[in-house]
Amino acid sequence: MTTDIVHEVQELVARIAKIPLPAPDVDIYTAGLASVDALELLVELEDRFGVTIPDDRFVTGRTSSQLAAIVTELSSGAAS
Repeated sequence: MTTDIVHEVQELVARIAKIPLPAPDVDIYTAGLASVDALELLVELEDRFGVTIPDDRFVTGRTSSQLAAIVTELSSGAAS
């Protein structure tokens, strides 16, 4: 996983939640992402990175780093 992907996820979270850029390992919901914004984040992640994130995987990503790892894993799987 690259720091670029983590940073892109952080930027998406900050924009959607209208909060300052959260640290990579801070819980995005504790940082201010409302649960009602989660669907928007999911769609934005899928569009930005060209992956389909299953709901059961998405809910396990509580930090920008965890979401970036999920995106990276799914991108790698899609490429193979």
